[in-house]
Amino acid sequence: MTRLGIEDEAFIRGKVPMTKQEIRVLTMVKARISPTDVVWDVGAGTGSMSVEAARLAGQGHVYAVERNPEGVSLIKQNKEKFGVDNLTVVEGEAPEALNGLPDCDAAIIGGSGSHLSAILDEISARMRTGGRIVINCITIQTLAAALDYLRAHEIDFSYEAIQVQINRLQAVGAYDMAKAINPIYIVTGEKK
Repeated sequence: MTRLGIEDEAFIRGKVPMTKQEIRVLTMVKARISPTDVVWDVGAGTGSMSVEAARLAGQGHVYAVERNPEGVSLIKQNKEKFGVDNLTVVEGEAPEALNGLPDCDAAIIGGSGSHLSAILDEISARMRTGGRIVINCITIQTLAAALDYLRAHEIDFSYEAIQVQINRLQAVGAYDMAKAINPIYIVTGEKK
């Protein structure tokens, strides 16, 4: 049985942002990835989310889409480190980089490069019924754009949104003090 929640320190990292363990776990729960699913990870960064998804979709396949060359290199390194052969790195900018990929059962959006609406249009057109989109929003503008899109497409998607704030305790001398990780909004849409 595959376990969720690889430790952050286990990933090879550079200067590319990485989704933290707790957020990855919640994202995977919201994505409801099955063993045979095809998953698109758009704005894959270091590939931490792609690796977690590939472990869940053991007989399926994950496509990690990333435009940053450093990120592409890190995804390849993490793919090798964790031995997930069902992960393909796609270098390029979405939505154009999504052309040629097989239709998906789940899509995770960690970065959209200000193309969120066009990316969601492509996902919507190529996602199977019952599929789930999970959008991790760091900024209020991305949250607003995600909610606006899903509201405008209520005929196609049901949706929900949660805000998550994680604090980790850090030893400071004889005391333990909360150290905040940036809050994030997780927006989930399910295709009707």
